[in-house]
Amino acid sequence: MKNFLKHSTIICLIALTVAACESNKSNDTSGSNSPEAKVASDTSTNNSAETALTVTDKGCEPNQLTVASGQNSFVLTNKSSQPLEWEILSGVKVIEERENIAPGFVQKLKTNLEPGEYDMACGLRSNPKGKITVKAGVGDSQAKGTIDRGKLVGAIAEYKVYVTKEVDQLVADNKTFTDAVIAGDLPKAQKLYASTHVHWERAEPIAELFSDLDKTMDSRADDFAKKEADPQFTGYHRIEKALFQDKTTKGMKPFAEKLQKDGLELQKRIATLTIEPKNMVGGAAGLIEEVAATKISGEEDRYSHTDLWDFSANVEGSQKIVELLRPVIQKANPDLLARVDANFTKVNQGLAKYKTPDGGFATYDKVSETDKKDMKTAIAALSEDLSQLRGTLGVN
Repeated sequence: MKNFLKHSTIICLIALTVAACESNKSNDTSGSNSPEAKVASDTSTNNSAETALTVTDKGCEPNQLTVASGQNSFVLTNKSSQPLEWEILSGVKVIEERENIAPGFVQKLKTNLEPGEYDMACGLRSNPKGKITVKAGVGDSQAKGTIDRGKLVGAIAEYKVYVTKEVDQLVADNKTFTDAVIAGDLPKAQKLYASTHVHWERAEPIAELFSDLDKTMDSRADDFAKKEADPQFTGYHRIEKALFQDKTTKGMKPFAEKLQKDGLELQKRIATLTIEPKNMVGGAAGLIEEVAATKISGEEDRYSHTDLWDFSANVEGSQKIVELLRPVIQKANPDLLARVDANFTKVNQGLAKYKTPDGGFATYDKVSETDKKDMKTAIAALSEDLSQLRGTLGVN
C-alpha cells in the first residue's frame, strides 16, 4: 500500500457512474496469453522507460523482467477476473506494490530500484512468483530519490514508536483472542475478533511489508484459487469465517496457534525494522485505498460484518501519519493539507453516526445506503488528495 500515483482505479470502484472510468480501461486486447517466460525489452540504457506487464488469473506476463537501476515505471494491466495487487519483493519484504487494480484496468507504478534480483507477486497468492533482474545503469545517481531525509527523521522515529505500540497490543490481544478460540469459547472469541484485528489495520502499511506474514495473517479467501477451500487460507479471516458464518470453533486450534505464533514473529521483525520514508508517507494513502477497495464494499469482514471497526482503524492509522508529517506538508502545500484535514473530518463524522456505547461500531449491514454513498464520496476525495503526498514531499 505504498504508492503515490493518481488512484483512478479506486475512484472508479467507488465512482457514482461507470462511464467516468471508461477512459482508464485497457484497450489492449493483443497481449499474449502464453504461460512461457519472456524477457522484457532491454531498458538498461533508458532508465525512464516504461515496462509493460500483464497479470492474468495464472500470473504475470512476462514473468521475468530485466530493467535498469534507478527510476522505473511499470505499466500494469489486469486481465484477470478479479482485483489484484502486484508486488516487488526482496525475500519476504515488500519493496513496492500496487494494490486494488480492477479487472480490465491499467495502473502505473513508479519506483526507484537498486541493482539486484527481486521477486514479483502476481495477483492470487497461490500464483507463481515472477522475477525482476535490476542491472546497474546510468540512473544510479538518481536512485536515492529527491527527499531531504533529514526533514523526516523525527516523524519516522515517532511513527516507529506508534507502529511498535500497535503491534505490541496486537500480540497481547491475539493471545486472549486465540486462547478463547482454542478453549472453544465461541461468544468470547466472537466478541474479541474485531477489537483484536484493528491493531493490524492501524499498523498495516508496515505490517504488510512482510509478505509471508501478510499472507498467513490477513489474506481473504479471494486471494486464493480455491477460495475458502484453499488450505493456504489462514489467519484472521479464516477464523472469522468459522466464528461468524459456521458459528463454531471446531477445527480452529491449528489456525489460532499459527496466528498467535505469526503475531510474535511480526513483533520480532518490527523491532529491528528501519522504516523508509516511502513506507510511511505512502502508507497514509494506502490505508484509505484499503477502505475504498474492501471496507466500504463490506468485503473485508464479510462473515462478521465488522467492517466499520477496520474502516475506522485504517482512517486512524492514516490520520496519524498526516499528523506526524503536518509541519512538512504545511510548508510544501498548505492547500493540500487543508483539503486533507477537511476530508478527514467528513469521514470521521460519517463513522461517528455508527459508534456504539461500548466504543465499537454497528455492523455494516446497519449502514444506510445514503450514508454508504456519502462515505464513498468522502473517501474518494480523501484518497485522491493523499495520493499526492509522496509527490508533494518528493518521496520516491
